[in-house]
This record gives sequence, structure tokens and C-alpha cells, in this order.
Amino acid sequence: MPKVGIVMGSISDLEVVKGAKKVLEGFGVEVEMRVLSAHRTPVEAARYAQDAEKNGIEVLIAAAGKAAHLPGVLAAYTTLPVIGLPVKSSTMDGLDSLLSIVQMPSGVPVATVAINGSENAALLAVQMLALRYKHLADKLKEHKQRMAQQVLEQDKKLQEEVIS
Repeated sequence: MPKVGIVMGSISDLEVVKGAKKVLEGFGVEVEMRVLSAHRTPVEAARYAQDAEKNGIEVLIAAAGKAAHLPGVLAAYTTLPVIGLPVKSSTMDGLDSLLSIVQMPSGVPVATVAINGSENAALLAVQMLALRYKHLADKLKEHKQRMAQQVLEQDKKLQEEVIS
């Protein structure tokens, strides 16, 4: 079974990452969630990243606010893909988090999604996993078809209302 690790820098990030967990579980992906801080528990965060692959994790999602160093710290200690999820904080509405995550130095990539974009972080993780797991690729195609159908239904309804 494919497995994604979701790491948040603080338990206060839990509300944001719940959306990612829901999406991943909807695709049948196992989720492991942890609270580890790049600043308060750096040794544990490094160890988690180093051991992630041998523990069956294939993609990491790292949610962090403010200085938002957690995604970069995890990426420094693993070759697994890391998706940075900037969390909206009381400071600068999360722009500080976004800029911190997206400005990784050359050689230590972190994919980055929108501020509080946990669903897209999960979908990106599923897309990465779909390279290996055909059933996920099939589910992603179905998901995109459902989204397209919903938009077309909304358009049809709008057109009917405009005509009447």
C-alpha cells in the first residue's frame, strides 16, 4: 500500500493538514502523521526523514508556518520527494511561510503548494505515487473526469437560468 508521511511543525497546523489526510485516504493511500519541529526537535525531525524510506514512506508532506524551515530540513535528510505546505500564520498571512519554503537552495528541492493548500499537496503526492501505482493513476483520471463533469453541470444550470 502506498504511504505518505505528513509532518507538521506544530499541532496548531492540524486543522490545515486534515484536508490532505482526507484526500489521501480517499485515494486509498496510507497516512502517517507526526508533529516534529525543525527548531524545537531538529534531531528527531532529521531522524524521521532519514528513516522515512525504510519505514515505507514514499512521499513527505511538510506543513509549516512562519519561518517554515521544516520542509527544507526534511529534504536535507532524504531523497524522497518533499512537498512543502505553507501554513497561514498570524504574521503576513502565510506569505512568510510560502517564501521560506519556495526559496530552497540549489540541490535541495521542495515542491511547494499554495498557502493552506493541503488538498493540492495530497493530490500532488498521489500524482507522484501514480508513477508507480497504476490504480492511483486510474483513480486520478476518474477524479479529473468528475471535476470536469461538475463544472459542465454548473455551466448547464447557469445557461438554463440565463435563458429562463
